[in-house]
Amino acid sequence: MRKSYIGGVLDVFSGSGGFSEGFRQAGFKILLGIDNDRNAIRSFKYNFPHSIAIQEDVKEVSGHKLVGLIGGKPDIVIGSPPCEPFTGANPKREPEPIDRLYKDPQGQLTIHFIRLVSELEPKIFVMENVTGILRGEIRSELVKLFRDAGYSKVYFNILHAEDYGVPSHRTRVFVSNIPIKPKSHMKRISVWEAIKDLEDLNLDIPNHEYVSLSHRKQRRISRLHYESSLIKFRGANGRMIPNLIRLHPDKPAPTIMGSSRFIHPFHDRILTVREQARLMGFPDHHVFIGGKDDQFNQVGEAVPPPLAKAVAQEIAKYIL
Repeated sequence: MRKSYIGGVLDVFSGSGGFSEGFRQAGFKILLGIDNDRNAIRSFKYNFPHSIAIQEDVKEVSGHKLVGLIGGKPDIVIGSPPCEPFTGANPKREPEPIDRLYKDPQGQLTIHFIRLVSELEPKIFVMENVTGILRGEIRSELVKLFRDAGYSKVYFNILHAEDYGVPSHRTRVFVSNIPIKPKSHMKRISVWEAIKDLEDLNLDIPNHEYVSLSHRKQRRISRLHYESSLIKFRGANGRMIPNLIRLHPDKPAPTIMGSSRFIHPFHDRILTVREQARLMGFPDHHVFIGGKDDQFNQVGEAVPPPLAKAVAQEIAKYIL
């Protein structure tokens, strides 16, 4: 008996598939993922074996080609263009907000996402990014670009991942052509609730391997208290951003980024990739391929699956 799906989804800038995982859990069919990172798209293909996976630069891809690959137009197009041009964590971002969209080569990828939406003509599109993408003239420019693409209504839905069962803080905007306002969970999940069964590093769970440290760094880590950090790096406007933070066991983790590494609440070691993936709400069967840095990047740059699922369930209500 053929399984019925709510709709078909095409994932642009798919990474390893966190956004797609949430939609799959909500009952959607993942048709295709596209990303230019070799290990990320390998991870996507491993986790979505029945979906098409393309390693290609989005700038070089046409909607016509994608329609040919999946045999028709998708119901939904989702995507997470790179946030580096817009985030305050980037000390090299363009001073003028509008230049982050048009002058920065990575910022221009947002425009290519909109181009693909125009060519694919989905019923619904959802573009995820940091809230910094709403600064200055960028917000009104996005409205204009999506209207030129054929969508007269554009909504900026700001959601907090910790409100939807993700054990870490994360505030993101989901730009779409329908309002997305999922009901939040009453209870937030703490770090220890999420990772307490992973203390044993000999468990047969993918991506759960010890991350080596120098003796000097381990001695320094042993003196860290909860929520204190070993190092800080400079972000935009001179803002200092902590890294190698000792996690508080009874609170959600801070925002996880590709560069983030965290210290275990009770042990003097860095979290494994699997523990970090738990803090983003990934199921244990979701595998990350590549070297350790590749794996950590795939986790930190993803849309947390529980948040993605909450978004997908709102879209399901609209479609059904």
